[in-house]
Amino acid sequence: VPYVLQFAVFLFFLAAQSYIQLPGYWDYPFRVAVLAAILWIFSRRALDFRATAPVASILLGAGVFVLWIGPDLLIPGYRGHWLFQNSLTGKLETSIPADLLNSTMVLVFRTLRAVIIVPIIEELFWRGWLMRWLIAKDFERVPLGAYQRQAFWITAVLFASEHGPYWDVGLLTGIVYNWWMVRTRRLGDLILAHAVTNACLCVYVIVTGKWEYWL
Repeated sequence: VPYVLQFAVFLFFLAAQSYIQLPGYWDYPFRVAVLAAILWIFSRRALDFRATAPVASILLGAGVFVLWIGPDLLIPGYRGHWLFQNSLTGKLETSIPADLLNSTMVLVFRTLRAVIIVPIIEELFWRGWLMRWLIAKDFERVPLGAYQRQAFWITAVLFASEHGPYWDVGLLTGIVYNWWMVRTRRLGDLILAHAVTNACLCVYVIVTGKWEYWL
C-alpha cells in the first residue's frame, strides 16, 4: 500500500481528467491535496529523503531534462512521426484546458504536482516497489537498488509506456533512473533527480509555451 496506492490514485486522476473535473480552477489544487494526503497518511513510513550524492543527483536530473527536450530541438517535426503519435501512445496535447493556461493558480499547482508530488509517487512505485517486486514477491527483503537484469529492463519499459508520445525519451530516462538507483541505493537520490528534471521541464514549458510536454 505505501508504494502503490498513491500511484493508482494518480493514474485514476490522469485517466478521468477528461471526464471528471471540478468547476473553475479548483480541480488542480484538489488533486494535489488528495495525493499529498495519501502520501502523508499511507506512504510516509516508506519515504526516505536522504541523498548520498545530492550534487550528482541534481546534475543527473538536469541532464535528463536535456535528454527529454533534445530530440525535438535537434530534429524539427521529430515528435510528429507516427511512431510517437498513434492510437496507442496518444496525441501531443496538453491536458490543461486552453482557458486555464493563463491562470497563475493552475500553473502553480500543476508545477507543484510535477516537482514535489510526482517524483515521490513515481519513485516509490517504479524503483521503490516494482523493481524489487519483480525480483521477489516479498520485495521488502530485497534491498533498494538491487540489480537483476529482467527487473531492470521491465521497469524501464513500463516507465516508458507511461509517457505516451514521449515513450522514447521515457525509456532512456527509465534506464538512467534505474541505473542511478542501482548506483546510489537511495530513494532520496532518485526523488531529488526526478524533481530536478521535472522542475527544469516546468520552467521550460512555462517560458516557451510548449504545453504539449504537460500531457
